[in-house]
Amino acid sequence: MRPILLQGHERSLTQIKYNREGDLLFSVSKDHVVNAWFSHNGERLGTYEGHVGAVWTVDVNSSSTLLVSGSADNTAKLWDVSNGKCLKSWEFNTAVRCVQFSEDDKLVLIVTEPRMGYPATLQIFSVENGTTETVSSEPVYNFHPEGPKITVAAWGALNRYIVAGRENGSVALIDPKSGQCISTNKVHELTLTDLQMSADRTYFITASKDKSAKILETESLEVLKTYTTDTPLNSAAIMPKHQEFVVVGGGQEAMDVTTTSSRQGKFECRFWHKILEEEVGRVRGHFGPINTIAIHPDGRSFASGGEDGYVRVHHFDDDFFTFKFQI
Repeated sequence: MRPILLQGHERSLTQIKYNREGDLLFSVSKDHVVNAWFSHNGERLGTYEGHVGAVWTVDVNSSSTLLVSGSADNTAKLWDVSNGKCLKSWEFNTAVRCVQFSEDDKLVLIVTEPRMGYPATLQIFSVENGTTETVSSEPVYNFHPEGPKITVAAWGALNRYIVAGRENGSVALIDPKSGQCISTNKVHELTLTDLQMSADRTYFITASKDKSAKILETESLEVLKTYTTDTPLNSAAIMPKHQEFVVVGGGQEAMDVTTTSSRQGKFECRFWHKILEEEVGRVRGHFGPINTIAIHPDGRSFASGGEDGYVRVHHFDDDFFTFKFQI
């Protein structure tokens, strides 16, 4: 399983994202640039330039026509995927930590962080038509969520909830129309670093600095499975339905990496059996902590982005799909 190495960023990766078909891969990093790649061969399709700060988050709609990115320059930008044109730039008082299209692609969730006396905001914008003239500058909904800082967030099924992960290790369900917290559950001891929904959004996986990843049921926030490792985790992803695996990644804190070898730092993508909670394999290669993991929608490959500035795309060998886990 020889990886394809994507060298398009000068600083550490913050998020990578496949489109729905899986033929495109989008990557963002601290170097202000959003890159688009062909996932099958690693060829760079183009760049989206306009941010002047680290880009923390990115998402693409289901038809691969619109891209949204959020940055430390206090803006979120809406892009035309086909030509790289910036259709809209929303400005905020603080950095944008999380962006995501709703399930029907009509809304965009944008979460900003509290800083310099400004409260955190959770804002929802309409992008139903996706043209410069029709995208509103004003949010449809605008809330100031109480409690610890929201670090990760995602839409639930049918846009009924927003699932938010917080700095104190708790997960909350938030009503997208009223901003009220419906329920909350403290599932981790330390900060949540990633939250990725399953394909049908009925459950999701979290990653945390407390060295564990967990699968939770969306409606009840009940913990279904726990995967405990020996290193802080930065990302976790669920493989498609026909493959019962999850992939987690992280490593020693970035500030300590210069004194640590890749083996000691545990900079590996770790595969766990989703149901049996047993680790089944590891993939090495990065020279620093793994910051983000994404899995191809058909489950035939996965990608990881690291502190070393590289994206590594791994296409699974045929024997991976005939693997049988021995109980």
